[in-house]
Amino acid sequence: MAKAAGKKAETKKTKKVKKESYLKSVKKEMGLVKWPTLKDVIKNTIATVVLCVVICGFFILLNFLLAVIKGWF
Repeated sequence: MAKAAGKKAETKKTKKVKKESYLKSVKKEMGLVKWPTLKDVIKNTIATVVLCVVICGFFILLNFLLAVIKGWF
């Protein structure tokens, strides 16, 4: 029983050390990331919205055309 309790304590300690080590490495890596500037974020957001509107318009037009074709038959 004493050995089992000792192993559990060691496992918890090992997990804690691994968790702290992992969080430290994550913090270090986050510091190395080159984050986009506000100008880049705005430019990419506008491009995404425009592309979504174009694709939406395409599907609306396609839906309308298919409804007209279906109405002929």
